[in-house]
Parts: sequence; structure tokens; C-alpha cells
Amino acid sequence: MSQEPIERESMETDVLIVGAGPAGLSAAIALKQNAPDLSVIVIEKSAEIGGHIMSGAVMDPVGLDALIPGWREKGAPAATEVTSDHFVYLTEKGSQTFPDLLIPPVMKTKGGVIISLGDLCRWLSEQAEALGVDVFPGTAAVDLVTTEDGAVAGVITGDLGIARDGTHKSTFAAGIELRAKYTLIGEGARGSLAKQLIRTFALDEGRAPQKFGLGIKEIWQIDPARHQLGKVEHFMGYPLGNSTSGGGFCYHAPDNRIYLGLVAHLDYDNPTFSPFGEFQRFKLHPAISQLLEGGEMVSYGARAITSGGWQSIPKLAFPGGALIGCAAGFMNVPRLKAIHNAIRSGMSAAAEVAQAIGAGRANDVIETLDEAILANGIRDDLYPVRSVKPLWARFGTFAGVTLAGMDMWASSLAKISPLAGMARHKPDFATLKPISEVARIAYPKPDGKITFARSESVYRANIAHDEDQPVHLRLTDPAIPIAQNLPRYGEPAPLYCPAGVYEVAEEQEGPVFRIHAQNCVHCKTCDIKDPAQNITWVPPEGGSGPNYSGM
Repeated sequence: MSQEPIERESMETDVLIVGAGPAGLSAAIALKQNAPDLSVIVIEKSAEIGGHIMSGAVMDPVGLDALIPGWREKGAPAATEVTSDHFVYLTEKGSQTFPDLLIPPVMKTKGGVIISLGDLCRWLSEQAEALGVDVFPGTAAVDLVTTEDGAVAGVITGDLGIARDGTHKSTFAAGIELRAKYTLIGEGARGSLAKQLIRTFALDEGRAPQKFGLGIKEIWQIDPARHQLGKVEHFMGYPLGNSTSGGGFCYHAPDNRIYLGLVAHLDYDNPTFSPFGEFQRFKLHPAISQLLEGGEMVSYGARAITSGGWQSIPKLAFPGGALIGCAAGFMNVPRLKAIHNAIRSGMSAAAEVAQAIGAGRANDVIETLDEAILANGIRDDLYPVRSVKPLWARFGTFAGVTLAGMDMWASSLAKISPLAGMARHKPDFATLKPISEVARIAYPKPDGKITFARSESVYRANIAHDEDQPVHLRLTDPAIPIAQNLPRYGEPAPLYCPAGVYEVAEEQEGPVFRIHAQNCVHCKTCDIKDPAQNITWVPPEGGSGPNYSGM
């Protein structure tokens, strides 16, 4: 049923920031530090600030040191210093800790702190609001406002109260146009507006395809006798095979809690591979299971992260704004750290935008912005490790990590990268082999104590979706999952999704593809990995999705 064109109210501001993550909130704070008279609005799709934020997380404090000197004394929730940091190789039953002397210096983090990124973002939001920034949670940006010549002039926020069939409920409220002189996009990895902007303005021209990993994380309350506050461990090897890059982590946080997770890079080739299933197997390894024995899993989440590194960073500035944070992809893969670079990017973008507005400019390309962001420590952080992901992807874990280690040592000692310049790789959606060419992977049934079914895990993500709203996982062609993906790949969506959103069900007339959108944790994996690029993730009604606590 068609609706009449919607008349929208309009609100204007100097700078609009989409996404209340570390990049967006840092940009807001820095804008007010640089130009207190500017009006700044931050919008965030989650119902509460930090509700959709998920990271490991061990943070390199250099970004926060620059943004808010004395943040420890000001009460930032990031006081757990890393006391030990180990890299461990897992075999199926055993483990071997790498001697510290073998770890390249570029992989180490001086002064690292274990944090809940969601808690840190809540604190940053408070700092921003104290400076006069307007922060609006529960407000999803669903489209761009453009000028006559195509420059970005703001966003349109999502309508509320639309039924699944597209009709307006009695609670319908139209979204508004938020117009700005400059718009900063800090949606995180694979954001819907960032994806649109990269395509529209060819921001990735001449760059390698962006690569992604899926990070799955649980928070566990464990036996105090097994807890070692400040201990950090990164794991490589089992359960991931040689051809699948990624690894696990375990961070000992306050209150006898650990942050436990696995990152599986999404350029794997076996369509029967399940990142969720691999995470369950990871927990069964003796090095992990003995830590979890008698404990309780209290929270679960999943999120795509960028992993392409230096060669995959797109052009950042576009007419009317810029990409910041993980919307651009500033993850340091070997260190598994991006928060400090997200903060740096927000600060540098803020300085450039404030200067442009001060000069009377608006809705144009800030040509100096890219260099300003990359020169603020990001180039120095990412360029020396630019060979790691290509080597890992090209040669597998055993040879690739060995070669990457040699290259990082050369970079540390001689400031050269002899193995840089590896051939560019396919985008993640193009790496799957036909199911007829692979050995099918079988995963053990969950025990309900250490390993869990997706439904049990999703329950602990505190998801809230109004089921009577349009499905926010859109199929370009509804026939493709069964007609093409099923015979060629076994339809991998139910396996790559960590939240039980997708199902292939058998009915009398044959197999059908079902989408349980209410389970979605907004990880974006389907948008990235679907081999037909037939699934597009768009923001659901504002406030919908997970409501992470302590993630």
C-alpha cells in the first residue's frame, strides 16, 4: 500500500556527526575544544549511548591522552592497567606461549588499559554534553540530504511507527532532515551511509578491497581463584585452520570478569565454516575451558571489524563531510587495536572542519583533511604493518604469520618492509568455494555450560526489535538464496550469521529462505559475506537492536 509523500521538519546545525562511537564523540569534543561557538549534533541509532558498541577491548591510551589529558583523574572508566600481555599458539589440545623477545615491537602496546568500550563511550558522551554538544540516541540516520550539485548537506532520520507491510501505524512519526555545513560519518565498520558514500564518490578508487573480520565476544564471571586482573592473552591457531586467519583473546577485567572472544576474518573459503561454531570450539580448548569451569556467561555480542589495513583506507573527505573511525578502517590488525586511531581521526577531522567553517566554507571537499588525519599518528601506526594482512591471507597462518613476523621485525629494526606490496586480494564475498569442493565442517552440540546455541547467546545480547516493522535486511532478489546460493554454496547465511537471523526451512513445496530480523545484533556480516551481494543491511527503527551492557 503506497503512502503519500512525507513532509519532514528540518533542523540545522554547524556540524552533524553520525554515530556516538569513539570517533564520533571525540570529534564532537574536539570541535567544542577548537570552536566553542559551533553548534554540534551527534545522533546514535541505539536506544542508549554505548548500547550497540562492542570491542575487546584493550585500548592504547595515546588517543584519549591527546583528547582529554588527565582522563584518569576525571573519572573515565578505563582504569585497569594491563599487567601482562602474552601471545599463545594453540594446538588441538595443547598451547605454547611465544617468548616475549620474539614479539615484534610494533605488536606491543605501552601502557594499555582494559576497558568496556560501551562504558567509555557513555563517559565520552557526558563530556561532550558538558561542552554543549547535543547528543540524540535512538535516532537512526537512514539517508543523505544533498545539495543540487550532489554534495552532502546532512541526513534524514528514520521514520517511526511503520508496520511490516509499509503502512503507517497510529504511532507514526516522520523522521526529520538534519542539515549541516559538514557531516562526519562515524558509523563503524560497514556502515550503511558510509557504504553509500564510498560508492557514490568512488572513495575506494585505487585502494585494495576493504577486508573484514567478525568479532564474537562473551563476558564471563569466573571463579576468583582463576582471575588475574590485568592479564591479557591473544591466541592463534586452533580452532581456526591454516587457511582461515584470525584468533582469540581473553582479557581479565574488574569484578572477576573476563572478556573472551574470537575474531574470524571473513575471507575464509569454506561455505560450511561458522564463526559462531568456531568460537564454541575455542571455548572447549583446555586452555580456555579450565578458566570457564564453574563460571557464568553474562553477556554476548558480535560485530564486524575492518581488517584491510593501510592499503584499504578509502579517501576520507567527500563533498560536505568525511569518514572517520572504523567507517574508514583504521584497525591495526597485528595489535588488534583501533580505538586510539578512531579517536585520533575524530580529533583531526574536527580541527579541519572547524577551520573550514571559520573561513566561511560549507558543503565542499576539505582537501587537507585526509593528510591531517593520517598524519596524526595513524600513518605511523598502520604503514609499518601494511604487509601483515596480505601475507596472512595469501600464505595462510603458518607461513603467512612467520613472514609477517619477519617483515615486522625488519620494519622495527631497519624501518623497511621488504615484503610489502603483495598482490591485492578479492573482496570477502568472492572467496567462497562451491560446497562440492570442500570438506564439510561438523560442530559439536552445545552443552549449555561452556558452549551455547545461538538462541541462548542472543538472549544475552538484550535485543529489542519491534517485530511489526519493515525487515531491515533487504534482499535485492528474494529468489537468489534458494535458486543460486543453496545449490552452489549450501546457502551459507545461517552459518556466517552469529545470531540465528537466517534459516533455510523445508516445506512441502521445497526449501524456503526465512529472515528472523528480530534476532539481529547489527554485526553487518551478511552485508559483507553474502556471495551474491544480495543482502543489504539498513538501520531498523531507531533504538532497535542489542542493548549491550559492559561490552
